[in-house]
Amino acid sequence: MIAATPAPPYYAVIFTNELTSHTEGYEAMSQRMAELALAQKGCLGYESVRNGLGITISYWESLDDIRNWKANAEHIIAQQNGRDIWYKYYKTRICKVERDYGYEQNP
Repeated sequence: MIAATPAPPYYAVIFTNELTSHTEGYEAMSQRMAELALAQKGCLGYESVRNGLGITISYWESLDDIRNWKANAEHIIAQQNGRDIWYKYYKTRICKVERDYGYEQNP
């Protein structure tokens, strides 16, 4: 589902990754992180897909909100497990969204 974001400006955290063959527990952790992120102050929504390569984009009101999310105790544990067990590699990018637009077909 496409996240319903407000009018810009806001921020996007783009997290791209590839998993190792050791994925036990990953799906549960991924679901928990989505729930936890959405409960954080300033989280506007997220979008996530996986087809070999995983891409998750979370949207935030401010850079401080992103820093607070990165420092969340449960998120820190998930980050460490990702580095130690689940991820072959990952890349995180933080961007300021200055413009957005879209299209929706009428039924």
